[in-house]
Amino acid sequence: MEILTYGKYYHILNRGVNRQNIFVEKDDYEHFFRLMSIFIEPIADIYAYAAMPNHFHFALRIKEEDEIAYLNPDYAKSEELDKKWRTYSADNLSAFEQSSLKKPVPHKMMQHFCSAYAKGINTKNKRTGPLFEHPYKRIIVDNEAYLKRLILYIHNNPVKHGFSKHASDYPWTSYLSLISIKTTKLSRKAVLGYFDSKANFISQHKVDDNFEDIDFLFLE
Repeated sequence: MEILTYGKYYHILNRGVNRQNIFVEKDDYEHFFRLMSIFIEPIADIYAYAAMPNHFHFALRIKEEDEIAYLNPDYAKSEELDKKWRTYSADNLSAFEQSSLKKPVPHKMMQHFCSAYAKGINTKNKRTGPLFEHPYKRIIVDNEAYLKRLILYIHNNPVKHGFSKHASDYPWTSYLSLISIKTTKLSRKAVLGYFDSKANFISQHKVDDNFEDIDFLFLE
């Protein structure tokens, strides 16, 4: 079982079994990101993501335990995912309510995320068997330089695989949300801070790069 440690930064990735596609239609990507909001946002700060036809990547920081909100007290009874996994801040709960409620566990939420997506795709396509090659793979990101390289790598994944000529041309990564002025649940301020400015963040994505220094991240 892949344990995710509170307060640590991770590269999370997974790929379709036998390298088969896990995303085929627009609805698949949209469902994936809906599940991201349900299962990952409550337990992690999301720095970057990319959803490619047969794999996905996340760069994220697992929240400290005291940063994670409590689960909906009726989560076990609800059949709707949005209600089942809704969380509540401690500010809105009494000490007694806090003592009787559970907090979502990061590694279990990541497993739920992958399982929920696989179940949805299997149901939609009337298929059986595993969708993913692994439950999920995780790599600890232990310094800022590595985190910056990982963010660039994730956003350039579509370029690397020939799906676009630039990170801005591909719709299923966090790049466009990070340079937008629209409200986002991503950790935009922190990410742009690592690059000193939005202009520098954008310019760094224009540099030709084969990422040989972090080629162990490649799924090929």
